[in-house]
Amino acid sequence: KAHTPKPAVVMRCLSRSPPAAARQLVVGLSSSVGWASAAGARTASGSVLSHIDAAGAASMVDVSGKATTKREAVAGATVQLGPTAFEALSDNAKGDVLAVARVAGVLAAKRTADLIPLCHPLLISHASVDFELDAAAHSLHITASASCAAGTGVEMEAMTAASVAALTVYDMCKAASKGIVISELRLLRKSGGKSGEWRARVEERGAAATAPV
Repeated sequence: KAHTPKPAVVMRCLSRSPPAAARQLVVGLSSSVGWASAAGARTASGSVLSHIDAAGAASMVDVSGKATTKREAVAGATVQLGPTAFEALSDNAKGDVLAVARVAGVLAAKRTADLIPLCHPLLISHASVDFELDAAAHSLHITASASCAAGTGVEMEAMTAASVAALTVYDMCKAASKGIVISELRLLRKSGGKSGEWRARVEERGAAATAPV
């Protein structure tokens, strides 16, 4: 049964310097209302934030005890180019836009741990980036995938690949339009590990933001 922290405990925390007060208050609340666990900090809804330890500090998750299994993840992103940039996509002054974006995405997947502070460095087995041109919406849909055999998943590698590929397209097309919109960056599906398979709900693409001109 959860208990509300005693007022005296809260007042003692607030009387300290701000950083110490914040940390002590988190520890006090955690022990009283179950906001923290050995696996990480627990939110009011009961979800566990695995990168926050029981003291409320950021922490890399220890995966040494997890089984090595095949992990796969697929992520997506949409680049809303607008008619001007979409027309110029195949004739950009910087060269083959999609080829460069594909290489950038694969490279980003391999360097994810250098970009996202608490990600584990993984030996990627495979990474790929694919594109789908949507002439009706003047958009480019990006699908990035990553796989490995490890004790943790490759969701962040797939999402990093999709995001960097999208940013590369923006960089190479910004001369045609500064109003290009990158949207709908999200995990589409993953498999492997304790949580098994997960898939995002299928929704209509290209409706998340107003298209540029």
